[in-house]
Amino acid sequence: MKATPVAEGTTPSLALVALGAVAGVLSGLFGIGGGIVMVPAMVLLLGFIQRRANATSLAAILPISVVGATLFGRANDIDVLAAVVLSVGSLIGVQGGARAMDRLSDRRLGLIFGAFLVALALAMLFL
Repeated sequence: MKATPVAEGTTPSLALVALGAVAGVLSGLFGIGGGIVMVPAMVLLLGFIQRRANATSLAAILPISVVGATLFGRANDIDVLAAVVLSVGSLIGVQGGARAMDRLSDRRLGLIFGAFLVALALAMLFL
């Protein structure tokens, strides 16, 4: 399935709001949303190139995370030490990932991302 690319800045706002709402529900329910929901939807449904979808998802995840963490924190459901340690690792790892993404074509990046999602789905189903 190949989406028709849209010109920069012309993606319908309503489509982005709807996508954000779906990602928000899934984030709150399963702790997912950014990469697993928003990126494929932006590429396949909204015509984003892979690189732009990845970067946009990263930018969008901050407010989603803040709201989710606030709500779950009020319910005392967060392991704060684990969250801090995960954050440190993520801050280190995202730099390497962003540099690697910069060296990959959108096609190759999409293939790697798709393979990652398939492997993740299989692991969740069978492990």
